Amino acid sequence: MVVFSRFTALTSGTTTVVEIPSDYGYVVLTGIASACLLTWQSIQVGQMRKKFGIHYPTMYSQETSGDGQLFNCYQRAHQNTLESYPIFLMLLFTGGLQYPIPSALGGAVWIAGKVAYSQGYYTGDPKNRMRGSFGYLGLFVLLGSSSLFGAKLLGWY
Repeated sequence: MVVFSRFTALTSGTTTVVEIPSDYGYVVLTGIASACLLTWQSIQVGQMRKKFGIHYPTMYSQETSGDGQLFNCYQRAHQNTLESYPIFLMLLFTGGLQYPIPSALGGAVWIAGKVAYSQGYYTGDPKNRMRGSFGYLGLFVLLGSSSLFGAKLLGWY
């Protein structure tokens, strides 16, 4: 049996009731963990900026070897996560409304994949980023849970 939390929002004199599965807390905590991932990556890039003297607003080093290459690897790991983050959050929070546990687990796999991806990139050899490829499995779970939720809302099953 699924237990729901009920929230009532008053807007324009009407009442809207939104029901959220109690297990949605896992989805929220996964979202918070993803924010911690981005914070960790930001700190890593900031430390490399300071170490190599790369000042804002310079996004990437013009050097393509040595310290410049290493900085660019740190920056690229963070930038790649930022590029996919809106998609991740949308899939996490929508799929989690119907399938909170699978969505939270998929999100956790995506986060773990991004950590491995970053650590691989931080070696300075861009090929090592592929260590985090398993994170796409989590993204596919999120895509599936969101797709099923959308189909269910439309009455397709």
